Order: sequence, then C-alpha cells, then structure tokens
Amino acid sequence: MPSIAPATESPDTTRQRKVDVLLDVLRNRRTTNAHFANRPLDESHVRTILEAASYAPSHFNSQPWRFVLVRSEARRKELGKIAGDSMKLVMQKGNFWKRYLKYFRFSKEETDKSGDGIHIDNMPLILRPFIQYLFSEKGGEVMNKLRVPYILAIDSKKLVASSPLILGVLLSKEEYKKGELSGMYSMLALGMAIENIWITANALGVGVQFISLPMEAGGEQWQKCVEMIAPPENFELIALFRLGYTDPGAKRPTIDWSSNQRKDISTYCFDETFGNGWVPKS
Repeated sequence: MPSIAPATESPDTTRQRKVDVLLDVLRNRRTTNAHFANRPLDESHVRTILEAASYAPSHFNSQPWRFVLVRSEARRKELGKIAGDSMKLVMQKGNFWKRYLKYFRFSKEETDKSGDGIHIDNMPLILRPFIQYLFSEKGGEVMNKLRVPYILAIDSKKLVASSPLILGVLLSKEEYKKGELSGMYSMLALGMAIENIWITANALGVGVQFISLPMEAGGEQWQKCVEMIAPPENFELIALFRLGYTDPGAKRPTIDWSSNQRKDISTYCFDETFGNGWVPKS
C-alpha cells in the first residue's frame, strides 16, 4: 500500500506559527537585575547576538552602530568600580529620586493601576518601614544616614564586575549629529539594533541590563568609561550593557525591583485622533 504524504501546512498557518513564536520571545524579554551565571558566554552565542544587530533597519542602510566587547577580568573590575562609585555619587546627590520618582511603585495595586514604572519589591527588613519615605524628594538625607547609597554601590560594583561580557555601544559621528535629522535617524536605528540584541540574547538564555549609572553621574565617571572603550574621534560611546547567562537561583540585589506590568493597548494607541483609545475588536 503506498504511503500517504502528510498534509502540508498552509502559508497562513506557517505565518501564524512564526508570529506566535516571535510574540512569545517579545513577551518574555526581561531586564536581568540579578547576578549572571558564573561562566563565559559561548562564542557562537555572542556572534549570533551581534549578528542580529546588523539586521536592524537604518536610514539608507547606513548601519551607523559599532560595538566593543569587554571580557577581560581586569577591565570588567575597573568598569565595576566606576559603576559602584557612580551609584554612590548619584544616590548621595538625590537628583536621581527627583528625576524618576514618578516611576516608583510600592505595591502590586499601584503597578496594576499604572501599568508602568518599577515595583520596588525587595528591600532589607530594616528599611521596609521607611520605603515610601526613602523613595521621595525628601528621603535623600535619611537614605544617606542609613547608608543606602553604599549598599547600592556595593551591589552595582559586584554586578558589573562579575558580568561575563560588557558591551560598549557606539555611533558614527558622520551620522550621529546632534540637532540634525541624521542624528535622530541614527539614534532610532541604534535603538532598533539594541532591541534585536536584547530579544536574541534572551532567546538564547542570556540576560541583559543597561549600565546607566556612569551616564547619570556624568563628568569624570562617564569619561573613565569612554577612555576604557577608547573610541576614535569619529565615533561616540552611547551606552554600556552587561550580558551573561541567566541564573534562576541567583540572589537578587539587596534593593531590587520588578517591572513586568504593561499598559493596556487602549491607553497608548489611539484611533484616528490622539486620545481616542483604540480597543481592538478581536
């Protein structure tokens, strides 16, 4: 009896299956706040992650991005020290809290209601009674007395120094011209390249976190990062990220937050005119 050929999948079914896989990856994209597994990244995974960046759209296919891989232990420790010092400086000044206070959430009810921001859900017992006061415009003095900046600085230093890979992200100044359209176009392109990196990394079990504190501190701290990456005059260092394999059993930082909530589509997408929330029919 002749074998019966299996029914072929329809183009629509194939397309939907691919979309389902893609959406699953996007919905599970996360920022990794905790320590990574103590092992280097596989070279093939690093290649895949960086290759993904090249497929991001850019104006006239200019591909204005460049990346620097920092993997030596000595250089990672140096960046860790910069990150820790930056954290302490920023926290002690108090400007950080004033700038981002509107994004702090202190309960699940708050996060569910807003759909955005960060839920500060991990903190030492001694600090928990003061949590809402600490994360306020007037909480800086109390934070300094309770040595919160030092706690955060130690965590930040260890997190960066122990990360298997620090990724420096740069743009060509031929395209990245502040105040000009090409500057906006190249920054948009870089954002899309970073998103490609992030979702590809997460799909491979690799976590990613933006190292923002040296930029927040600015001045000498950011300049130290620039000098470490050593870009030529026609390139500008834009940001630093830390990468490594995620570890489900990793201990969370002493003070930590989660940000899994998302806004309902009708609150950020409008039908025909701004403010007329779009509610999908299916």
